[in-house]
Amino acid sequence: MNRDQQLREMAEKEVQHYQSIVEKDPYRQKYHMMPPVGLLNDPNGFIQWNGTYHMFFQWMPFDTTHGAKFWGHYSSTDLVNWELEPVALAPSDWYDKNGCYSGSAVDDDGKLKVFYTGNVKDEHGNRETYQCLAESVDGIDFTKKGPLIRLPEGFTPHFRDPKVWKEDGKWFMVVGAQTLDLEGSVALFESEDLESWNFKGELSSSNGELGYMWECPDLFALGNQHVLVFCPQGMESDGMYYNNVYQSGYVVGDFDPEQATFGHGSFVELDRGFEFYAPQTTEDDYGRRILVGWMGIPDQNEEHHPTIEYRWIHNLTLPRELKLHDGKVFQKPVEELKNLRGEEVCSFELEQGYVEKELPKSSEIVVDIESSKKSVVSIDLYDFAKITYNRAERSVTLERKSLVDGSIEERTCTLESPLKELRLFLDQSTLELFVNGGEEVFTSRMFPDVTEENIRFDVQGDTHLEVKAWELG
Repeated sequence: MNRDQQLREMAEKEVQHYQSIVEKDPYRQKYHMMPPVGLLNDPNGFIQWNGTYHMFFQWMPFDTTHGAKFWGHYSSTDLVNWELEPVALAPSDWYDKNGCYSGSAVDDDGKLKVFYTGNVKDEHGNRETYQCLAESVDGIDFTKKGPLIRLPEGFTPHFRDPKVWKEDGKWFMVVGAQTLDLEGSVALFESEDLESWNFKGELSSSNGELGYMWECPDLFALGNQHVLVFCPQGMESDGMYYNNVYQSGYVVGDFDPEQATFGHGSFVELDRGFEFYAPQTTEDDYGRRILVGWMGIPDQNEEHHPTIEYRWIHNLTLPRELKLHDGKVFQKPVEELKNLRGEEVCSFELEQGYVEKELPKSSEIVVDIESSKKSVVSIDLYDFAKITYNRAERSVTLERKSLVDGSIEERTCTLESPLKELRLFLDQSTLELFVNGGEEVFTSRMFPDVTEENIRFDVQGDTHLEVKAWELG
């Protein structure tokens, strides 16, 4: 048995050994993608290939902390029902022995090709990094082809997460990077055949303002412009902005494939919640640009998640369709998610005071709002998290109990126009809140007391609410 087979067998034994413990967790979700055991982080290789959506993910099967990552694998025909597939990649070779790090997937003449970062560390912790290729003819079994790109001059070994796409007849790759000046950056490569790659230079960099490292870059056309999504590390908080340990966001501009340049505007956060990182997009057969993110953030109180007791941690977000409106990226749950709806469990109107409803912890809630200038609307979720809209300030705030000490922490944003709709997806221990059709999104974990069943809707001022809810999953 070779090293690759050995690692795969060890991972499978880990899944089987802890399956009953994992499934006993009351915070285990009904319709999100989770690890079968251990730790999940970045979504990888998101693609619709031969009619099937494939979602690979960073996976540490042997612990709930970070380590030498595998590529786990889910597949779906409808973006709703996901099937766990065998391990796609294991950290079994000299060039990826300390982790098959994040990357992307493309279709090349009927083959599914995945590009990823091979992470290598010596006994002193010194890092080496390689951009690698593996390919498959059936979407399940992958053959590694080894490193294609070694570290170019001008960068530290923090050089990872290749995203590959085709535009104007050429293949391009962006890689998250750190310059020798300890600035965050995105490196750009070009290829004719997906094997020989030419370094074209830095596509964009932090210029002293956007942190010391950029992870998980993703450049794509949206509307009549281009969007570069990336995750800067090392930004200081600024009022209501940049309050997580690391950020996820985007810039909008114009990519010139011939000149390999990208002029763009300022950085905007993608999500206002407590847990959102490493998003990746794909374009499906319907021409939709769809995003999935990791509902977690590295180094941000991961050790305090109660699911660790049950041998697992983290999950991915729901798929979201992206649209560009006046230079701003809107995120909306894909239409297929309505197929999750089961019984309608709640329907009412409210104009003053409050209503408490016993609602399932896996449900969708849609709140339509008409409000006056001095109104305040709040939704208390199982006495753990609270959403508040202040019309006078045009602010939406999410509060929750800290996973560390139970104190109240919050994230907030302001809206361009008055709030008309809130759409909540709850799933045992997750909240995805879409504001005004995806103008803003709050993504967060939540761990209420398992005996708590009530959601409270509260109205102050001249306001009319229409509320509908469905059990999901």
